Amino acid sequence: MIDRLPEDAQTLHSEMLASLIALESERGWSHLSGSFTTKVVKGSEYVYFQYSDPGGAKRQFSLGRRSAALDEIIAGYGTQREHHASDTAVIERLAGLLRSAGLAMIPHGPSRVIRALADAGVFRLGGVLIGSYAFQILGNLLGVRWPAAAWRTQDVDIAGHLQVAMPQLQADVPKALDSLRMGFVPVPQLDSRLPSSSFRVRGKQLSVDLITPGGERDVNPIFIPRFNAAAAPIKFLSLVMNDAQPAAAVDNSAILVVVPAPARFALHKLLVSQTRSLIQQTKSGKDLHQAALLLEVLAEDRPGDLEMAVDAFKKSGPAVIRKVVRGLDAAVKRWPDEGSGVSFVRSLLAE
Repeated sequence: MIDRLPEDAQTLHSEMLASLIALESERGWSHLSGSFTTKVVKGSEYVYFQYSDPGGAKRQFSLGRRSAALDEIIAGYGTQREHHASDTAVIERLAGLLRSAGLAMIPHGPSRVIRALADAGVFRLGGVLIGSYAFQILGNLLGVRWPAAAWRTQDVDIAGHLQVAMPQLQADVPKALDSLRMGFVPVPQLDSRLPSSSFRVRGKQLSVDLITPGGERDVNPIFIPRFNAAAAPIKFLSLVMNDAQPAAAVDNSAILVVVPAPARFALHKLLVSQTRSLIQQTKSGKDLHQAALLLEVLAEDRPGDLEMAVDAFKKSGPAVIRKVVRGLDAAVKRWPDEGSGVSFVRSLLAE
């Protein structure tokens, strides 16, 4: 049975997401909390901006030689900060109301990681949050509560294409994680010559995994220059990354992220469940549970989304569809109470 959020909570969530998107579109100096200072270098005055990173370390970078344009930026900084603080307060208030209404929240550790990655520009440069936190966020978007066991995890999974049509900017993932001062270290590969695509906090389960679409012959990690990190190649990953959309990861406030379209996410979970190894059997069970829950909601609320997603998956060939069908069979056996969505997708695949 679908556990729906109250209508007023769904309305508040939509309002908060709209506010986040508007705030992101105005991103500039006002988003940075710090102060300006000047230094005289070889007889010329240079302007610097100093701030604290998420871990508390002091940072400073140069804005260049002092000029009328820089003086104008400095003069308007205080007013812009006030406007930004006002906008942020609105989002925090909405997040508090949503928390009281029972909306699922991102736990503290993972939310710090997701926020640092967002601030570093990962999602603006094509990164997509996938995995169980994407599933949790999709529940909020769809106005439903998921069972906690279906999404609780300490893994933060980020997907990114090797090449995207974007400016030559960089969202330095290792630097962003290091700035948190949480103890993230690269997880070494079996072959020490290969770069790591995963970072983990020593002594804890909190981890960040980077993945990217790969082909049949892709085995080794692929370096993603704009993330300054390597990502593990995953077959069929493009199927879940296409048509990704903005969403809100809610903690004490909210973070604008990018997540997969829910219908594609559900079908991809069915597909992935049939490709995992024996040692990943527990994850296969979670894949099937998340898929079954999503399909039940989508079949009732957004059947057209499932029709479009099924059409897209069909274009990938019969091998993909066979795995999706096997996933449907396994899902309905393990989660018969959520079988209505499974039946609907099966009928679409048969057309």
